[in-house]
Amino acid sequence: MNSPGVNKAACWQGHRNLRMKFWPYVLMIMVLVSPAFAATLTKPGNTPLVTIRLVFRTGAAFDPPGKEGLAALTAAMLAQAGSKSMTYSQILEAMFPMATSIEVQVDKEMTTFGAETHIDNLERFYSIFRSVLLEPGWRQEDLKRLKEETINFLRVSLRSNNEEELGKEALYNEIYAGHPYGWHNLGRVSAVEKLTVSDLQAFYRAHYTQANLTIALAGGYPADFPRRVERDFAVLPKGKPNVLKLPAPKKIVGRHLLLIEKPTRSVAISLGFPIAVRRGHPDYPALLVAQSYLGQHRTSGVRLYERLREARGLNYGDYAYLEYFPRGMYQFEPDPNLARQQQIFQVWIRPVQPETAHFALRLAIFELEKFFREGLSQADFEKTRQFLTKYVNLLIKTKRAELGYDIDSRFYGIADYATYVKTALAKLTREDVHRAIQKHLPPENMQIVMIAQGCEKLKEAIAQEAPSPMRYNAPKPKEILEEDRLVEKLALGIQAENIKIVKVETLFE
Repeated sequence: MNSPGVNKAACWQGHRNLRMKFWPYVLMIMVLVSPAFAATLTKPGNTPLVTIRLVFRTGAAFDPPGKEGLAALTAAMLAQAGSKSMTYSQILEAMFPMATSIEVQVDKEMTTFGAETHIDNLERFYSIFRSVLLEPGWRQEDLKRLKEETINFLRVSLRSNNEEELGKEALYNEIYAGHPYGWHNLGRVSAVEKLTVSDLQAFYRAHYTQANLTIALAGGYPADFPRRVERDFAVLPKGKPNVLKLPAPKKIVGRHLLLIEKPTRSVAISLGFPIAVRRGHPDYPALLVAQSYLGQHRTSGVRLYERLREARGLNYGDYAYLEYFPRGMYQFEPDPNLARQQQIFQVWIRPVQPETAHFALRLAIFELEKFFREGLSQADFEKTRQFLTKYVNLLIKTKRAELGYDIDSRFYGIADYATYVKTALAKLTREDVHRAIQKHLPPENMQIVMIAQGCEKLKEAIAQEAPSPMRYNAPKPKEILEEDRLVEKLALGIQAENIKIVKVETLFE
């Protein structure tokens, strides 16, 4: 019952006035406590697997001068070390029966933490995942171990055991010397050796913020799980989005050659140059066709592969790249979340026998020059376009990849990658591709990297434009032999002053 003498209308008006008086303060509190993430992407489904992908807009390009490797080591101390409540050994022991792990990937402008776990293990796993990222242990013994692993990778795994990656990374370092992209993502040995826990903590506080974080979830997670993740990571400082203003890479005038002296029985060749094209650029789809026709990764039948390997048996593989593609030795498709503001066009040729290395370099440039002049035929254009229309689906065949490509699309300001590529390819013409080749892929200015033994002799032969005739163990078609006679005397135009020799031991130091 209502109390006698109470004016309900006046009471309601009083409550309304009170609410209106304090509403600005309520809004202020809501703003202060609400998460301010760069984005939260969700793809719920019926699968029993839950995929988690957190991407921070920071990476090696944010390493301060003299502390190259700080971003990578900070990320490693989160994903591959202990939390406040658990040591790294305890974390590994806890995750082993769950058959899962925490992946980490550091590139120039993105740092990614990813995992996949069964729904039955989600609560146990997520408690660990959350704690290592939000409550890192910062133990000195973990730092010592991770620094040793980093240095061992740069000095042994990369320099001694993987010439494919060595050549690619040396090419990038040479092209971007003096630029924020100008060192390996793991840093320089001399800088890594000096990094301290305090350095890592300062980088963590500055860059691991809500404004730099994209949360991406997929699979059969509970309905309230995305909100829980947002609440948990709202303890990070809000911060401001990282803004990286990059200078243009140094202009390459003419052809330059870096010879890496190394005791090896084969020769690895990487060559390339910067391009002003990335996803979202009007010419990206056209260059995608050009790159795929020239040398689709781990694919036979493409132009370079057909002319170097199949027709002449020179080597194992010949591929072209429009975007950064690390770890290609181990996989067919590139990893997502390697988005960059600047990219290079590059060709990879490996391995060739020392006696055919000069000819192989000439043949690769012969093909690039011919491609620049002639482009590709209508039939090859149609074939490559049809291939890419289907191939793009392979890139997002897993939830991990789908989330990753969605995050990259936000970086580049485009629609989801598959839609973006398919829509553009449907409108593309052979003439569009040829115009893009003429505009962006002139072969006269480039950086070349060769890993070889006896570099002084190779330098002399290349600088003097010495003939490099091919000799085969079996008969070859007349067409190949006639072309060889042109290639063996092709002027590379690499002046002696543009040829540099370094010892492999000096790289990444």
